[in-house]
Amino acid sequence: MKNLHTEVLLKLVNIGDMRVLSDTEDMSTYLTDWRGRYRGNAVAVVFPKEISHVSETVRLCNEQGIAVVPQGGNTGLTGGAVGLGDGASIIVNMSRMDQIREVDVVNNSLTAEAGCILSNLREAAEEKGRQFPLLLGSAGSCEVGGLISTNAGGTGVLRYGNMRDLVLGLEVVLPDGRVWNGLKTLRKDNSGYDLKQIFIGAEGTLGIVTAATLKLVPRIRRSGTAMVSLPDVRAAVQLLSLFHERVGNCVESFELMSRGQLEVVLQHPANRQCPMPLEAPWFVMIELGDSKSDFDSEQYLELVLGEAMEKEWVLDAVIANNDAKAQRIWELRHTVSESNIHAGFSVANDTSVPISRLPEFIDTVTQRLEEHIPACRVVHCGHIGDGNIHVVVILDRKFYATEFTRERAAAEANLVVHQVSIDLGGSISAEHGIGMMHVEELERFKPAIDIEMMRAIKRAFDPGNVMNPGKVIRIV
Repeated sequence: MKNLHTEVLLKLVNIGDMRVLSDTEDMSTYLTDWRGRYRGNAVAVVFPKEISHVSETVRLCNEQGIAVVPQGGNTGLTGGAVGLGDGASIIVNMSRMDQIREVDVVNNSLTAEAGCILSNLREAAEEKGRQFPLLLGSAGSCEVGGLISTNAGGTGVLRYGNMRDLVLGLEVVLPDGRVWNGLKTLRKDNSGYDLKQIFIGAEGTLGIVTAATLKLVPRIRRSGTAMVSLPDVRAAVQLLSLFHERVGNCVESFELMSRGQLEVVLQHPANRQCPMPLEAPWFVMIELGDSKSDFDSEQYLELVLGEAMEKEWVLDAVIANNDAKAQRIWELRHTVSESNIHAGFSVANDTSVPISRLPEFIDTVTQRLEEHIPACRVVHCGHIGDGNIHVVVILDRKFYATEFTRERAAAEANLVVHQVSIDLGGSISAEHGIGMMHVEELERFKPAIDIEMMRAIKRAFDPGNVMNPGKVIRIV
């Protein structure tokens, strides 16, 4: 096997001007996930500059039976871009394929390579008077290919949908090295199966996304932000419904945070400030926006929140009167993951349930976690507008002093959260994906026929099981 790996490595080095790392120390950054929870090994980490590099690499690995692990910004939260533990894999890092090929303002579309960073893509759209509406906390480091492969969500799903809803076309290197060029810019194409959908959310198990054509929308010209305190989650759901009734699809974002989660965010770093007292159990961040220059977002916020206060759904509210204050409010939401890492060993879940069942879900899951997991703190945040709540279980460092006790508690916490979600008609993964973290739970909670169909698709596209094996679905 060692001789085989050496032979493959020599061939990789000779693929154009593709950068290749094979020294363990040089590869270390690319062998561990963002949270530091999963670590793998690899024969090499390669950095293709063009699609032919990806195609030749994948073809070579397929011929030799060596696993291919696609990697973007490595900001995933479920271990989906980490190499195999036995080292028999090639990590294909897409960061050098970062070009924006075209911005078409008439068609409202943008074509970008998989390594393009989200913040750069958004800037390119804004320079042309358009907007790419996907936004999440890792915008400065996450890449287009990873966003597509995990069907990423973020704070704009309420109005614009997940990544799946924003993709018009894809360019993909298939497991045998062939290139599928599906970079269409059409809104309507009913000529057979919509093949691009197979690769969106597949986490690199069916091929490597090398480029994508994405939808753009008119740039938001007037927006307004408010932070609101509420007595309970039911009030948050009622407030969301009221905003939809009063302003329609001008609701850009509607984010829920528990007081406990806000307290954690304010502690890391310690100088971060909240614009309102932490006296209520629940808080919501709201953003309204419209492309019309005469849209008075502050007036709408005042009117709707005033009506909600009369109904006693809202306890207090702060409306940002400038961009700096709005940015400080949203910083509280976008730094949640980073803050939770500093707070202790955290178990973050990514469930979704019907919006109408959110109050029941949060009440039930909090009670059961506190009953089953000693010495833990349960906090919540999420995208209430699409039913996606992140239940975060922060374990006490002293009580869970060993890796064994932490992992056992994490497994128990995941089981509790996922069971409650499934019982209420939900999903165990709303936007983070399955990766290697939730493979067993997917098999536990998904109907057998779902698993059978997934395996059939995997075998049809990748009979040699070389594309990101051990992620999403196990082949037995």
